Amino acid sequence: MNTPTREKARRRPIMSSPSDHTESENRGNFPTDIRDLPESQPSEIVSLANGEEFDLRIAPMVKRLGDATVRMLAYNGSVPGPTMRVQQGSEVVINVTNEADTEATVHWHGLRLENAYDGTHETQTPMQVGQSFSYRLQFHDPGLYWYHPHIREDYGQEMGLYGNIVVVPSDPDYWPPVNREELITLDDVLLENGQIASFSRTETTYVAMGRFGNTMLISGDVAAELSADLGEVVRFYFTNTANTRVFNVGFDMARMKLVGGDSGRVEQEAFVTEVMLAPSERIVVDVLFDQPGMVTLEHRHPERTYPLASVTVRETPAEPELSKQFEVLRTNADMTAERDRLDRYRDVAPDKTLAFVAEMDMGVPDGPIVYSCPMHTEVISVDEGTCPNCGMKLLAISVALTYTCPMHSEVITADQGRCPHCGMKLVAVAATYTCPMHPDVVSDSPDRCPHCGMKLMPSQLVNEAQEHHGDEPTHAQHHATDQQHGHAGGDNHDATGGIEWEDDMVDVNRITTPANMRWKLVDRSTGGENHAIDWHFKVGDQVKIRLVNEMDSDHPMHHPFHIHGAGRFLVMSRDDTVEPNLVWKDTVLVRTGETVDILLDVTNPGLWMAHCHIAEHHESGMMFSFSVDP
Repeated sequence: MNTPTREKARRRPIMSSPSDHTESENRGNFPTDIRDLPESQPSEIVSLANGEEFDLRIAPMVKRLGDATVRMLAYNGSVPGPTMRVQQGSEVVINVTNEADTEATVHWHGLRLENAYDGTHETQTPMQVGQSFSYRLQFHDPGLYWYHPHIREDYGQEMGLYGNIVVVPSDPDYWPPVNREELITLDDVLLENGQIASFSRTETTYVAMGRFGNTMLISGDVAAELSADLGEVVRFYFTNTANTRVFNVGFDMARMKLVGGDSGRVEQEAFVTEVMLAPSERIVVDVLFDQPGMVTLEHRHPERTYPLASVTVRETPAEPELSKQFEVLRTNADMTAERDRLDRYRDVAPDKTLAFVAEMDMGVPDGPIVYSCPMHTEVISVDEGTCPNCGMKLLAISVALTYTCPMHSEVITADQGRCPHCGMKLVAVAATYTCPMHPDVVSDSPDRCPHCGMKLMPSQLVNEAQEHHGDEPTHAQHHATDQQHGHAGGDNHDATGGIEWEDDMVDVNRITTPANMRWKLVDRSTGGENHAIDWHFKVGDQVKIRLVNEMDSDHPMHHPFHIHGAGRFLVMSRDDTVEPNLVWKDTVLVRTGETVDILLDVTNPGLWMAHCHIAEHHESGMMFSFSVDP
């Protein structure tokens, strides 16, 4: 993207006038009013020299997203905020002023810095509206980093508070040669009635799966139109800034080479067709545009492909010509040395084991109930349990009674009332039960089918499921067939790679809050949960941590696990399979049912956080802090 660079004389953004409180605010929601707010500005690239200071301002502004004009929050008036380009080994000061609508900190994601500037409520007093704070940042490691809120992260990130930091390596040959670079943030927002869907000031919602958006954003806009010369090699820096969505991106008509990740280069460069980024992860790829015409950047998952950006490849040859260098796949000696170092820890028991678990308590409605899966509504049971397809806890739902006339049995209705023939008051009739496999089997009680042995389900729900699926068998029917053939039943997570790509239970997800949905990190050696976890390390420690995403959970799903700047880590293995290509990480995606071993290289003293980087999980308590002594 063509992004303006900063002028020599730094200009402060124009102050906005305060807007009136809206009815939404009076109900305890954050404001959505766009009156008197400045319009969004293009994102700028700011080159900062060692020792330089830079001003960053958090404030509301107005931005056009397709047909909607919405209120968002921004760093220096743009989404994304300014990209800071700094040299490895340098130090800068960022002076932040909060002129938004809630207290704030800024977290410098992935940087190994002094603990006092980590940007959490444990390391600084949050900035109230109108207050400022100065952050002193050091840049020890080359690569791509980003900054975002760490108080009401679910709100601030969705509203646009994110920006990148590019740390230029001190070694000029650290990266392969390219013609130029592009920075891309990947995001989604939830739009309702022409506005970003409202947020409560007092509680986080969408806690079960996180707030999925219905509008994709690429570098802050709903679409991007890029261009390239023929044969040009472009380095793309991708950052996933979404609250919960995992992105899997690739180009349909261009070749792509993986060269880096969270905190620097990979062990072995590789040609790839797509790369996956969980929330807060970064990926660095080099792309060769060797065919003229239109190229599309896509987000792909097993059920859908989203076009994100277009690249027009001109017939003008690129200069210099770098296609031969693009064909070279380098092996990086620094990361090969790390692989040799990891060998001594392969067969060692983990120092810490951390489990990922969910507890749901959605209550039980009055009257007759059955249990159903919010993600697979055709899965119905008269008993409590878990979904055979995804492992989620079945939730209690009401079963409607039917009413009939004792004198005229043909009168059947879902509503109370009187018989249209004789005027007699209709009486409630207990629900009937039917076999999903043999709908001719009907009973007044939840017995078992005499033909197949399956437990009978409420007829009302069986009929609705059959109407919904037409001639297709329901999930319950598939499950029954699997059981008859001796299979475990349900391979949904295998098909999706253990990732929730979309919100398949929107109505339930919307009403989940920390009051009815509890996400937990559990120390399996002590039983400590979330903030009760008490870990202590020393600078220089090498800590093997086992991350277990347990299926014995009320809602099994993936989690991107992030460790703040106490150090950085290497992924050792996934389900006992050795990680094939090492890269320094600060965030790792742990898929549903997966076990991941990581080795944390502890380098910085202080009090540091670790948490799931799905913003709604983080805000609901899925985090803890640990201490590092000098």
